[in-house]
Amino acid sequence: MTTIAGNMRARRSDSIFFPTMALAMALTVFVGFARSWFLKPVFHAPPELNALMIVHGAVFTAWIAILIAQTSLVANNRRDLHMKLGVAGFCVAALMVVLGTLLAVDALKRGFTPVGAPPPPVFFAIPIGDMAAFIPMLALGWRNRRRPDYHKRYMILATALLLDAAVARIPLGFIESGGIVVAFVLADAFILLTALYDVATQRRVHPATLMGGAIIIGSQVLRLVIGGTAAWQHFAMWLAG
Repeated sequence: MTTIAGNMRARRSDSIFFPTMALAMALTVFVGFARSWFLKPVFHAPPELNALMIVHGAVFTAWIAILIAQTSLVANNRRDLHMKLGVAGFCVAALMVVLGTLLAVDALKRGFTPVGAPPPPVFFAIPIGDMAAFIPMLALGWRNRRRPDYHKRYMILATALLLDAAVARIPLGFIESGGIVVAFVLADAFILLTALYDVATQRRVHPATLMGGAIIIGSQVLRLVIGGTAAWQHFAMWLAG
């Protein structure tokens, strides 16, 4: 009886926490990309959007919408619809990897970096690293799709991994002056929130949170190191033509 009651409390708290996290991530994405995507006609901000940017923006927006829908469906015990939409979600995720890689190369060739970011050949490691780390996060989410407590954490953290781009574009002085490191730290707040939730509800950090957090933070450190190497910069400059 104690275990059953505990599971019921966990499901109730999950039905609040994970949809709230999805909405907080959506808000982060909206604020970060308001000037360059969502409200671009209002701000008239550079750069002009090419076809690749438009498609990528639409697909990434779809991913955030699916995340909100999926967490809400589970919270309302509509796991049948959740599983059906999950197939479409993973297709969107696969498309994001392709488009994200192409967009990173396109930005490199255009010489574009966000405000406060390092030069393009160095910065190129950041978006490419996002895509490289996103793949194992998706694989873990798919592998654990029948283990809800693992699955939901991997999918939330997979999205947290991609939030550095949105955070870096939030028009606040300390973010713009702090560069990519500050963007990483602020995006990693979602890992911390998940870990704190785990401790509050389970008295331990869930293994999926530990694994997902390790992949994200490890990839961030690795990107900062690799991006600063001469070999990477020569490769990026060769790729840029």
